[in-house]
Amino acid sequence: MDDNKRDFIDFMVRAEVLTFGDFVTKSGRKTPFFINAGKYRTGAQLAGLGEYYAAGIDREWPEGVDVLFGPAYKGIPLVCAASMAMNARGREISFCFNRKEAKDHGERGSLVGASLGDGDRVLIVEDVTTAGTSIRETVPILRSVADVELAGLIVSVDRQERGTGSQSALQQVSEEFEMPARAIVTLDEVVAHLHGREIDGGVVLDDELVARINEYRDQYGV
Repeated sequence: MDDNKRDFIDFMVRAEVLTFGDFVTKSGRKTPFFINAGKYRTGAQLAGLGEYYAAGIDREWPEGVDVLFGPAYKGIPLVCAASMAMNARGREISFCFNRKEAKDHGERGSLVGASLGDGDRVLIVEDVTTAGTSIRETVPILRSVADVELAGLIVSVDRQERGTGSQSALQQVSEEFEMPARAIVTLDEVVAHLHGREIDGGVVLDDELVARINEYRDQYGV
């Protein structure tokens, strides 16, 4: 694990985006850890977040991306921040996101930002995927607009748990939509970095929480 990944894990903890306790995922699973991009709330945090995503995009997709797509609502600030960070790195990549409800006046339609065209290579930018539900909602939206090429999916954390089958959610959507699916960090890396380690004077992940995470992974992990 490199320093950039360690820094990103600390960054999520300090932003209260990566938390530990009792939660329920979108897919209905009771989980002892949660990643919520809706907790990012300052310009400095968005700037930092964009740079972490940009580093991941440069690493995994050094070329072959025309548009970054952020599914509403949490994907909207993610895709804007990532696009700005890519520009700062010298790669101008357009961004696009969807409305929850199609606009019935003005320019109409459900998408905002770059106009998608046939052959555009679109990279989906998400916070996390547990069962792949949001991706299955997103892909039909993209394909209803144009004959786009799915460049892939990037998320902040790979929870390394089953989707709707025996594979991990990332593996499943990767095979289902024939695209690479990558994460900035994995749950293994999160646990390895945080277990017993103090951040700002307190231990974030103690033995009890690690035991609960292991129990959760015994049930849902891959």
